[in-house]
Amino acid sequence: MASISAEATPRLGRGGLAGPIETPRLDLATLLGVVGAFAVIGLAMILGGSPQSFVDIPALLIVFGGTFLVTTISFTLKEVVRAQRVMLRAIVYHAETPEEAARRILHLASLSREKGPLEVERTVKTTNQSRFLGQAAALVADGLPAEEIESILTQEKIATRERHIRSAGVLRRASDVAPAMGLIGTLVGLIQMLGNLDDPSTIGPSMAVALLTTFYGAVLANMVFQPLANKLERNSDNELMVNRIYTIGATSISRQENPRRLEIIINSILSPAQRVKYFD
Repeated sequence: MASISAEATPRLGRGGLAGPIETPRLDLATLLGVVGAFAVIGLAMILGGSPQSFVDIPALLIVFGGTFLVTTISFTLKEVVRAQRVMLRAIVYHAETPEEAARRILHLASLSREKGPLEVERTVKTTNQSRFLGQAAALVADGLPAEEIESILTQEKIATRERHIRSAGVLRRASDVAPAMGLIGTLVGLIQMLGNLDDPSTIGPSMAVALLTTFYGAVLANMVFQPLANKLERNSDNELMVNRIYTIGATSISRQENPRRLEIIINSILSPAQRVKYFD
């Protein structure tokens, strides 16, 4: 394999494989938003002097239980359970940026030009890179034609995207159901109250159910399900771009193209603020 010319020496300090890219890390933006929003509401309850008045078991059962069960009607149980894991992942998910992906694949392209595609696969394995990148490196090392590599990786991208869309759909459906369950709970509470006007002791609990179910439904929809669905879609868009970069890089490596050409192609799909300058 011909080595890269001296004027195309890569900046390994900036573009090398700096370590694992799928190690879970806290997403501070999501954590701050969720915890901060609930903290503000909790503080308002405490300052109001009666936080215990916002806790009602029947209202919780109607909204939380009803939202889960009604959402399950629209999907399979497996999809609903997967969506619960996605909610947690949104808090601990570390999204690799397109710039990082570009530098990694350019580093691997340089490595392949110097030492061959087998070294690319070995490097990806030893540095614990992403599953998609590992699959791309394995296909390149197996010597598959560039067109076949592109086809396989494109199908993988489509399948991953569809899984993300289904999970986001579960969360969006739950965000629609939660306020509806709150409204149902409100009607239940009002019916109970109107049916027992001759017993003043039942008016308070019935009104609590009527009002708190609406409150719980609004909180669930607007502070949990809808924001997490938006975050999942954002993460999915970012992952799609990263995987697109890896697909372009794998096909370029398979064709044994000059890494400088790969850098130009990758920068053509990145925004001006994201473009990288890997080579001197």
